[in-house]
Amino acid sequence: MLTPEDLRQIRRLSLQAGRRVDGLFAGGYRSAFRGRGMEFEEVRPYVPGDDVRHIDWNVTARASAPHVKEFKEERELTLLLAVDVSASMRFGSGGQDGRTDKRLQSARIAGALACAATRNNDRVGLLAYTDRVELLLPPRKSRGHAWTVIREVFEHRPKRVRTDLGDALEHMGRVLKRRAVVCIVSDFLDVEDHARALGALASRHRVSAFVVTDPLEEAVEGLGLLVLEDAETGERRLVDASRLTPGRPVQERLEVLASAGVHRTSISTGEDPFRALQGHFRRMERLR
Repeated sequence: MLTPEDLRQIRRLSLQAGRRVDGLFAGGYRSAFRGRGMEFEEVRPYVPGDDVRHIDWNVTARASAPHVKEFKEERELTLLLAVDVSASMRFGSGGQDGRTDKRLQSARIAGALACAATRNNDRVGLLAYTDRVELLLPPRKSRGHAWTVIREVFEHRPKRVRTDLGDALEHMGRVLKRRAVVCIVSDFLDVEDHARALGALASRHRVSAFVVTDPLEEAVEGLGLLVLEDAETGERRLVDASRLTPGRPVQERLEVLASAGVHRTSISTGEDPFRALQGHFRRMERLR
C-alpha cells in the first residue's frame, strides 16, 4: 500500500511534469513525433510559394486558374512507454535533492512524456518490465492517464529482480500492430545482447531510448573496502573498490543504440530530466 508520503510524492511528480512540459518541450515533442500522415482538407487558389506538386490539375482546368490541395497532419499517435523496473533501477546516489535514484528519475521521464502525449491528444500506454513483462497499461487518451502512468512507475513492486530487455522487445513487437512511438527508459546494462532486436523494432516504429545513469556507478575508485550487494541476485561480497571492473561505459551503450537506429539520450540522476528531454527533441527535429 502507498503511504501518505508516497502519494504526496506522486502528486508532486505529476504537477511538476505538467508544468515543465508546458514550459519546456510540448512543442518539441510535437515536432519530433509527427502524425502518421497527411489528410486532404480542401482545395484553394494557388499563391506564389506553394508547392507545385500539390496543384490539383482537374480543378485548375475547370477554374482556368491554378489551385492547390491543402492537407492537414493526422496528428493522433500511439506512444508506448517501456520502463525498466528491475532491481538495478533502485540504485542512486541522491542527485541534487539527495533522494533521487534511477527509479525516481525514470518516473519523472515517463511522467513528462505521458503529459506531453496527453497534451497533444495522443494515446499513451505503459509497459513495465524486468526479465518479463510485469505490467501492461493499454494506450489510452484521458485526462488522468498521465497520473496513472507516473503512479505505476513509482509504486510498482516488481515480482522479479533481473532484467531482460529482449522479452520486452518481443512483447512490444506483438502488441504494436500499427506504427507507433516507443520510448524505452532503462539503464540498458544488457543492451549489447539485444541490438538486433532493437534494430528490428526501430525499423517499424519510431524508437527513443533514455539511458538512466548515476554518477556513483562509474566513480567507485578510491572508496576502499566495500560490502556490495548485487541488486538483481542479492549476493553480498566484501570487495576492494580499486579492483572493481566498471560496467559497460555509458558512451558504449549509446553507441550500441545508435547502431540499432535508435534515438538516444543519457540522463543522470543528477540532471534535470525535463531539460534533457528538451535537448533530445531538439536533436530529433534537426535530424528530420
